[in-house]
Amino acid sequence: MNIAFFLTPKADVAWVPATCTVRQAIERMENHSYTAVPVLTPEGGYDSTLTEGDILWFMKQHPVVRFWDTERVLLAEVTRRMVLQPVNIDAEIEALLSLAIDQNFVPVVDGRGAFIGIVRRRSVLVFYRDRMSAALRSGD
Repeated sequence: MNIAFFLTPKADVAWVPATCTVRQAIERMENHSYTAVPVLTPEGGYDSTLTEGDILWFMKQHPVVRFWDTERVLLAEVTRRMVLQPVNIDAEIEALLSLAIDQNFVPVVDGRGAFIGIVRRRSVLVFYRDRMSAALRSGD
């Protein structure tokens, strides 16, 4: 079993560029109903993960910034409160499982550090639930 089995490819993932504005990030998250999105460098590498909480804390710390002002605030000004670690596509499955314990999704990078997609914790849990159920039915 390898990480590619669980991969949701970049083309199917909502992400934001590190160079975008806070407003653009909010709009992307709202349009996809996500509470967190990967942030990518201009070169296509994984930079960080932006969460709704990051935006809320930013707004709390900058009370003069109103929602309509966020179109002039660069995403780089928002502190990331959680550091979600990526996993290399060639890593052992145990590395993915260790990260998935604490992260809703795990960003996946290739050998050059380019972002190639995510693994959702849900897909890992569903796979192992189904495997466990099958083992119980067969008496293993």
